[in-house]
Amino acid sequence: MPKSERIPDVLAAVDLGSNSFHMVVARYSHGQVTIVDRLREMVRLAAGLDERGRLSKESTDRALAVLARFGQRLRDMRAESVRVVGTNTLRKARRKAGFLERARETLGHPIEIISGIEEARLIYAGVTQTMPLEQGRRLVVDIGGGSTECIVGEGNEPRILESLYMGCVALSAEHFPDGRIAAKRLERAVVTCEVELEPIQVPFRGVGWEHAVGSSGSVRAVGDAIRELDPTATAITREGLAELTARLVRAGNVRAAGFTSITDERAPVFGGGLAILTAVFNALGVESMRVAEGALREGLLYDMLGRFTDEDARARSVRSMAARFHVDEDQAGRVEATAIDFLRTVEEAWGLTDPLAEQSLRWAAHLHEIGLDISHSGHHKHAAYLLENADLPGFPREEQRLLACLVGCQRRKVALERSEDLIPPWHGKVLYLIVVLRLAVLLHRGRSRAPLPAIRLSPKGRSLGLRLPRGWLREHELTRADLAQEVDFLRAVGFRLRVL
Repeated sequence: MPKSERIPDVLAAVDLGSNSFHMVVARYSHGQVTIVDRLREMVRLAAGLDERGRLSKESTDRALAVLARFGQRLRDMRAESVRVVGTNTLRKARRKAGFLERARETLGHPIEIISGIEEARLIYAGVTQTMPLEQGRRLVVDIGGGSTECIVGEGNEPRILESLYMGCVALSAEHFPDGRIAAKRLERAVVTCEVELEPIQVPFRGVGWEHAVGSSGSVRAVGDAIRELDPTATAITREGLAELTARLVRAGNVRAAGFTSITDERAPVFGGGLAILTAVFNALGVESMRVAEGALREGLLYDMLGRFTDEDARARSVRSMAARFHVDEDQAGRVEATAIDFLRTVEEAWGLTDPLAEQSLRWAAHLHEIGLDISHSGHHKHAAYLLENADLPGFPREEQRLLACLVGCQRRKVALERSEDLIPPWHGKVLYLIVVLRLAVLLHRGRSRAPLPAIRLSPKGRSLGLRLPRGWLREHELTRADLAQEVDFLRAVGFRLRVL
């Protein structure tokens, strides 16, 4: 993939968490990233998610008000220098397209919804990039408002990643709805978490680690409270957790316990975070855990830097999947070159100048035949399923869905129902990318190494004129038949292809 000529001087990362929204702004100079601004606001988005998976008006209003304030700081920043991601609550929420569109307009930048595994990868990057390099493996645990991520890695490379459906907001609402912390309640909450942790006990303990690190607000709040009890404490230990728990149970609730480090905003979800951390210590056999400064947003910053170099995690994921499914690299290269050549002609007329259009088209061309390893019949459907459901490090969910939609519509009937789940503007523009990819695939169906003739494209609205040299189609009857069939396939979805 072509790279930008220079890395932006200022980068920003926004984390729309289930409990809090965070923004960090950093300056990049001489190979170093320096944080120049941090904003954090408690939104408690997870508390506004009802049993049907819908966000309440109150929670979305709170979120939009915070994003408006963030947007004032980001308004003048270039699109490629800002990344905004949503995590567990936005993953779970249904009928969220309207909110995401309003949020995009308010913030001035699009929102990516990332998978739990991608969140874990970015958290690990944020922790490792902001801590000294250590010999041996490292366990990283991040307790969020809606999920908990556990990672074991070595150096900068994660080896095993998991995202669990337990967070401090939901757990606190379930076990401590009135704020009262009793021994039995806390015990039940810990057991609930240990059940969730049970499937990862064997693989994580099997990999092993020498250092344990916790990140984000809940872990930091527990660490601060333990330091109030013992100012000499440098880490969270089993003894420290036991003493903190005893103090809370005696007091009956967080506020009565008298901890100055636990803010009024943190107090309602502190019990849930404590229960999760206690369960992690029990289930994974942790004895001591340091608190990291970095987390998801710092990981986003360093991941953005990778996109300006040869370290883009998405490109590595594409190469890995292509190798795993034995992609014919020569054929993929031919399709990619033709698709990008066509894109250059139509991008202005069809509004496809967003860098993601070119990136997605390149990746789709590179991976369009991965389904052949499963079955030749309907291989495009198998490929789309793989791309939509696989863990692809670096890819937000929306980019994965866009990629799956392109590959799934590369041939035969155009299944546009796949596009209904795409967020704006791609739900309206994806058809144009599909047309470009389909034509590139069709024209290289014979897998010939001979170059294509000069082809002229004339885009206009939902129509495209395709002009080939005089007499060329008479010499290539199979391509002529394919194009005639393609006219019918595209007409069925309201697109007019004219072969001239």
